[in-house]
Amino acid sequence: MNKNIYRLLIILLISLLFGQCSISYKVKKHPERVIHGYVAPGFEEVKEEFIRNYMCRKENGSAVAIYYKGEKVVDLWGGYRDVLTKSKWEEDTKVIVFSTTKGLAALCLAMAHSNGWLDYEEKVSTYWPEFAQNGKESITVRQLLAHEAGLCLVDEVFEINDLANFDFIAELMARQKTLWKPGEMHGYHLSTMGMYMNELMRRVDPKGRSIGVFFEEELAKPLDLDFYIGLPDTILEEELAKVYYPSIGQFIINMNKMPEKMRRDFRNKKSILYQSFKIPEKFSPNNRSTQRVEMPSGNGIGDARSIAKVYSVFALGAKELDVKEETIYLLSQPASIPKNGAFDIVMGLDTYFSYGFLKPGPDLLYGNNQQVYGTPGAGGSYGFADPEKEIGYAYVMSKMGLYLVNDPREVALRDAMYRCVERIESK
Repeated sequence: MNKNIYRLLIILLISLLFGQCSISYKVKKHPERVIHGYVAPGFEEVKEEFIRNYMCRKENGSAVAIYYKGEKVVDLWGGYRDVLTKSKWEEDTKVIVFSTTKGLAALCLAMAHSNGWLDYEEKVSTYWPEFAQNGKESITVRQLLAHEAGLCLVDEVFEINDLANFDFIAELMARQKTLWKPGEMHGYHLSTMGMYMNELMRRVDPKGRSIGVFFEEELAKPLDLDFYIGLPDTILEEELAKVYYPSIGQFIINMNKMPEKMRRDFRNKKSILYQSFKIPEKFSPNNRSTQRVEMPSGNGIGDARSIAKVYSVFALGAKELDVKEETIYLLSQPASIPKNGAFDIVMGLDTYFSYGFLKPGPDLLYGNNQQVYGTPGAGGSYGFADPEKEIGYAYVMSKMGLYLVNDPREVALRDAMYRCVERIESK
């Protein structure tokens, strides 16, 4: 190994190790210097767990926000936006949230449904004629958004910058062959879902807007959100947190926590899961070229309070956005299960998808009821709506964990939130 690279790796490991020790010590001695923000009376336990994330769960930098019955009851942030430079996570710090972006993109398509532009039961090819080739002729919008279409991969190689050319990407996706008979089974469309969602939006929106533009004009501006699918150059570097992947050592040590099939597939370069992480080429979350393009599958950037706020609006019926009750009703319904069952052939465990969201199931309960809908992101981020409890929730972080769902840091905050709500509602 090159000596300079070796020296850099040693410095990085030491910085990460002692940075974590330093922040844990600071939280223990002076939490007010590390943890900032607000919790409403009754939600103090969420702050306690947020502090424990830094003391016991190796958190480096993060934020959590919760809206309950339309009111913001938790808005916390803390730690570092960059653990190497010890730059503090500020109130306006934004971070990439990976697949949590999918849920916000799905909200855009839900609004298209409410506007009468999009019918979930209609064939995709009705809106996008070129889609009707290579086994895709009869795929419905509902099947596509439920990850039942068998379109997890792209045969043709392309790079992150190519996502700026919507017409080029649409041609690639239209030519793609299915991996299984659509509707019979499902498997997580980790990287490709956002490209299909984006082209659907462009086809059905009378103005031909992409999801990034639609989100900005129809959700971000009306609701005063600080969130972007396609980061504008006006956002400065010092407003962004840097994300850090788990080390190879951490990955190996924690492999036994993954489903058996997932463990095998991470080591198999021919597996759908392994190949999914290579789409597109040159994806780099801290690089402006990755942040700048619109990638509804996984490059949304913003703060926790914006994600929680938009989900809160939908949890309460989205009346200020003129979303029809029929659409809101559909989003809160339990997921339908494909013909061959709930087993996800990509993720290697049972999953439940509906209208672009991950839904709870018998063995995957991430709210305390079946009405919840949202999407988690790689590394631990999460955003969801709970219509039954009238909650909008979001957690974001800079240090990526090893759990694809139910990261211990996020679970601790979510469980504390529900305990607080139960106590409030029992009075």
